Amino acid sequence: MKKIILSGGGSAGHVNPALAISEIIKDRLPDVKFIYVGTPGGMEHRLAEDAGFEFVPVKVAGFQRHLSLKNIGRNIKAAAYVVTSGPRCKKIIKDFKPDLVIGTGGYVCGPIVRMAAKMGIKTLIHEQNAFPGLTTKLLAPDVDKIMLTVDKAADRLEPQYRSKCVVTGLPVRKGFSDSVMSKEEAKKALGLDGSVCILSTGGSLGARAINNAALELMEWYIKDGIKVNHIHSYGKNNREEFAEGLKSKNINLSDHPNFIVKEYIDNMSTCMAAADLIISRCGMGALTEIEAEGKASILIPSPYLAENHQYYNGLVLQSAGAAVLYEQKDITDGLIAETVSKLIRDPNALSEMSQHASEQFIKDTPDRIWREVDNLLNH
Repeated sequence: MKKIILSGGGSAGHVNPALAISEIIKDRLPDVKFIYVGTPGGMEHRLAEDAGFEFVPVKVAGFQRHLSLKNIGRNIKAAAYVVTSGPRCKKIIKDFKPDLVIGTGGYVCGPIVRMAAKMGIKTLIHEQNAFPGLTTKLLAPDVDKIMLTVDKAADRLEPQYRSKCVVTGLPVRKGFSDSVMSKEEAKKALGLDGSVCILSTGGSLGARAINNAALELMEWYIKDGIKVNHIHSYGKNNREEFAEGLKSKNINLSDHPNFIVKEYIDNMSTCMAAADLIISRCGMGALTEIEAEGKASILIPSPYLAENHQYYNGLVLQSAGAAVLYEQKDITDGLIAETVSKLIRDPNALSEMSQHASEQFIKDTPDRIWREVDNLLNH
């Protein structure tokens, strides 16, 4: 029986690929045994246990780049964890005796992957973003293989490590890559008519810029009498603010059955299938799902993330002619409504963008990932 350690955390964007990779492996190697290594109390703790994994904690913390009195204290704690994480990871590896250790990003996977490499265990990491994160850059000298979502990421690693890189794509949630629901069927399932459909989302936590865009669009539809179906999720952190925004614009959702507004979209594959145009942040998971569904998009990268990496993610789709990309600082009143208006009045443009998005999707990602895993397990 093969044994594999998975590690990745800090955000769902690092955890979900690890869980998806585990499914790819289990489909081909049913008797494999996994453990998941992460920070106690971190997002990965809950998600890994919910998925049925044995969770093994290691205390690790990231270093803060912006210096303040509070962050100096955090950095002192992070430095202390660096000292203790090495022996802890060494014990985990000795006890579990893995054949392979897989890291999917976030500072938490650094110590376990590095220790495994030091102990002669095969190691594999997956980089989700077009602009590789610090953890990937630091682990590149030590690991056996680096799986990439897009080939542009290799250009941003040191030249001597690019031979380790292989483009696999990013595994998507079930319901996307094997989706068989047509646009018409999806609209019907959601109780919408055949009018053009816009989907806007800032993810599970929400994004103020995208919420503001949704409010602006809904006000425009009503004012100009434009028939549009609009699905929007405002996110966990924006419930009261979005409700106030609706109130300030005199939008009563009960008067508009063609608007579906939720805190969180739990049937995203159906909503994406129904959409003619998607407005989104640029997390690579979301972009890969947009590609899988073959949808035109307006992308607004989060400006708050390290090295502005969402911008580089979105640039891949814009360069392919699949998306319109706006940095948040450049968005002015009316810009999103103007762009949406232009696109929905030009079905050919939407169709071309959708086709270009579909062309970016790597359909055999599971096979590519399994090839790399199998090579390291058996050679």
